[in-house]
Amino acid sequence: MDWSINTLPLPEYVELGVHSLSGLLWTLLFLFLWHCYRIGSDLPIPGHAGKLKSSSRRSMISRSGVCMGTKCSARSKLSRSDQIAPFISMETAKDEEQGQGYLTPVLSHALFPAQASAEAKKLYAALQEYAKRYSWVGMGRIHKGLREQVRLNDLSTIQKPHLFFLPDVPSVPFFPRDAHRHDIEVLEANYPAILAEFQAVYQRGTDSKSGWTCLGPKSQAVFPLYSAGVCVAENCRSCPSTYRTLLSLRTFINSNSLGSAGFWLLGPGAILGSSYGPTNTRLRCHLGLQTPPSCELVVGGEPQCWSEGHCLLLDDSFLHTISHKGPPESGPRVILSVDLWHPNVAAAERQALDYMFTPDL
Repeated sequence: MDWSINTLPLPEYVELGVHSLSGLLWTLLFLFLWHCYRIGSDLPIPGHAGKLKSSSRRSMISRSGVCMGTKCSARSKLSRSDQIAPFISMETAKDEEQGQGYLTPVLSHALFPAQASAEAKKLYAALQEYAKRYSWVGMGRIHKGLREQVRLNDLSTIQKPHLFFLPDVPSVPFFPRDAHRHDIEVLEANYPAILAEFQAVYQRGTDSKSGWTCLGPKSQAVFPLYSAGVCVAENCRSCPSTYRTLLSLRTFINSNSLGSAGFWLLGPGAILGSSYGPTNTRLRCHLGLQTPPSCELVVGGEPQCWSEGHCLLLDDSFLHTISHKGPPESGPRVILSVDLWHPNVAAAERQALDYMFTPDL
């Protein structure tokens, strides 16, 4: 007898099962493609946070509307500039209305306040140039700070940097050593050499011919090693150990005009009135070299005293005063002041700020 698989009786449910499985697979494929289409068509409208659009412009969520399927309870009108904006914003509608969203910077030039100062407009132009060369990624806080600087200048507050304010930076008047432990330990370890070099340049006199800059009466003077991001070569040659110490610091600001370093003198009886520093993107480190009694630093209402061989880490964007109320025979108060990056300023933001505040050479 000849046997063939075609002659074998097969249950009817086997054939029916193949067709059912094939139909199910086609149905799932169709549903998947439809889902991908919906996801692709309901993207945020460029320049309009919290809104959705489809390719046919018929299904949108307004700021206050809720969509059910393809029907919306409210609709938004798009201007032509909105339709061609080359950026997809992820801000909320509330942030857009207040002009505070981090991703707002690249939407429109009109967002920048017209009443901004010439300096702020110059910084904004520098930020735009930087973004063209590199990227807008990570620039949200910087742009937000430039927009809010106008409003900040009108406020009466204990922290008000007069040049540039970076928002959402955690800050206190005095920072713990852990914020810059490495750099503080380096400075304190080199205290004897730094003190010896100061004494050498101090004995030559505190006039301009010796590299000093007088800031006012009562022996207020500075011997700059870096001034507004520029190395003072002659002074650094006079203090080689101090210069090498500065270069070994990880967070020393030496590439833009926000950073400086040098020996600062304050004579007996001198009081420096309340003032604000230029920015909150830096911390100022004071290494005490000569600290007579009755010398005090008040930052944000908190008083501190210097100590020889030890560092104070402060945010001078807070309102601060400095005083030396010791007798004339006590001698000047002397510190090495070094500007360090605020630990909360990201690497991309540091690079952008270096570009925006390029030193005037």
